[in-house]
Amino acid sequence: MAIHWYPGHMHKASKEMTELLPLINVVIEVIDARLPYSSSNPLIAQLAEDKPNIKILTKADLADAATTELWQRWFEQQHNALTLAVNLKGEEPGAAIIELINTLYPQREGRNTLVLVSGIPNVGKSTLINSLAGRQIAKTGNEPAITKGQQRINLRNGIMLLDTPGILWPKIDHPAWSYRLASSGAIKDTAMSYDDVAFFAAEYLLEHYPEPLRQRFELQQLPATPVALLEQIGAQRGCLRAGGRVDLERVSTIFINELRAGQIGQISFETPEMIAADLVEVEQFKQEIIAKQQQREQLKAEKRRRTRANRR
Repeated sequence: MAIHWYPGHMHKASKEMTELLPLINVVIEVIDARLPYSSSNPLIAQLAEDKPNIKILTKADLADAATTELWQRWFEQQHNALTLAVNLKGEEPGAAIIELINTLYPQREGRNTLVLVSGIPNVGKSTLINSLAGRQIAKTGNEPAITKGQQRINLRNGIMLLDTPGILWPKIDHPAWSYRLASSGAIKDTAMSYDDVAFFAAEYLLEHYPEPLRQRFELQQLPATPVALLEQIGAQRGCLRAGGRVDLERVSTIFINELRAGQIGQISFETPEMIAADLVEVEQFKQEIIAKQQQREQLKAEKRRRTRANRR
């Protein structure tokens, strides 16, 4: 799936973040509890490796609670981070997060603790900042990439927040991570095909969450394939074209929107075990690319050798 998602303001924000990081005391990364790894920016992990960090897993009410707990333990073990799973629509986690900040970096007399708040688009970063500030400061919305520039927010309690735009990265190493991001709404809908993403999500739910699917769409028996599932839902919802054919684009839009809204159930798109398998595939793919590059270099060297030999 080709996705175009790295606009200029994201590139600028990445550069500015790199320059500011030496001044940062604590890094907060806001990630989606449904896809904690895929929604965690590798640039943040690379830049903030030596900084005290907190992972805030938002939209926990939409995720599988047992899987979210697995992810919290994974982050705390792998990245030496503190974690907090929150539902920003039903909770005010500001006090709990401030306590975590002060635990990681105790306040110093006369100096603000500078806290970088980062996260990909549409994970609830602005809503979280408003909760921390206790007032409406950051612009919020369901559309990705609402925040366009950095802003400093003085909480007037010894903590200064640095808000950054939602930053995606230019290249995804595993195709499944792209599909998970698209399924969650982290990528603008204009950058993807609804039916392409719906096929991926339908296949995943058929394998991992068949019962919520059956209950949501009142199906006596689940179809065997993603296409058959979408066609059955489309016929049920009246998504028909002339001749009674199902409009796959229309039903795909309905399916993805209901999935994002949590109407199908509490769904997690990945587990630590799945990511471990993905990373093995990524490494294999990288080794294959290296091998092909080496083979091309060898062929070029052999061609140059033959050319020199023919000139003698």
